[in-house]
Amino acid sequence: MNGTSLITMRIGIVEDDSLLLDTLSLFLSGEPDITVSGAYGSAEDALLDLGITAPDILLVDLGLPGMSGLDFIRTVKRAMPRIELLLHTTFAGQNTLFSALLAGASGYLLKAEGLQEMIGAIRLLHNGGAKMGPATASMVIREFQERSGGEGVRLSETEQTIVGNIAAAVPLPEIAGKAGISTEAVHAIIKNVYEKLRM
Repeated sequence: MNGTSLITMRIGIVEDDSLLLDTLSLFLSGEPDITVSGAYGSAEDALLDLGITAPDILLVDLGLPGMSGLDFIRTVKRAMPRIELLLHTTFAGQNTLFSALLAGASGYLLKAEGLQEMIGAIRLLHNGGAKMGPATASMVIREFQERSGGEGVRLSETEQTIVGNIAAAVPLPEIAGKAGISTEAVHAIIKNVYEKLRM
């Protein structure tokens, strides 16, 4: 023992495919810094339990029976805003993914991505960061342009520059270098942009 303690994340999973739910639970439970606080086959089951299990992050499928994943994300973010929501879906449509970000998600993963990518995204989110792809960045730019005539929240100059570079598919290390900040700081700015989408 070196006197340091491992910070453990509490992760909840909402997934209606029972085999995938079991697989994800088993995989995530095997990580030393993750505790699976609950595994649910529906949004309704999760909502009954979240006040007790108090997860840090919820991994949420969109195609749920009963309450949809989007409605679940909105409900959780209103009632328990400290919980981070990470979309996990087979739906690759950008409009759907962007709707999830507007609803309260702080990122998304496609089910076609590997389990290690999932772990990376969960740890990134827990550490205050998020990822953004070029197509999403373009939609973010358009969204804030449409809001520009009102009194709503706007992106800072730094945020606009970073999102613009992401939309142009500039590599993350290059974006960070141009801004004179770390890649971790870029991820933190992305997460803040997602939060501004909901304001």
